[in-house]
Amino acid sequence: MKIDWAALASVFGVSLVVTVVLVALFTLGLVGLSKREAALAGNGHAKGGSAAVATTSAVACFALCVAAVAYGISLIVA
Repeated sequence: MKIDWAALASVFGVSLVVTVVLVALFTLGLVGLSKREAALAGNGHAKGGSAAVATTSAVACFALCVAAVAYGISLIVA
């Protein structure tokens, strides 16, 4: 039995990078939601549209997470 160490290292590297990116995107989404809550807590309305920007960035981060997971599932299923 022969092990292709280069292919194994390549799969490990890609998996590590994708995992770190997905965790970072999810974390940024949570930060965006907390910034939204903080912006809405001050006087009941957002100052300068900061709540809208925070919500938009959070939704974008979560959408990218869902897209990456859906792409991974499609690679496994197909």
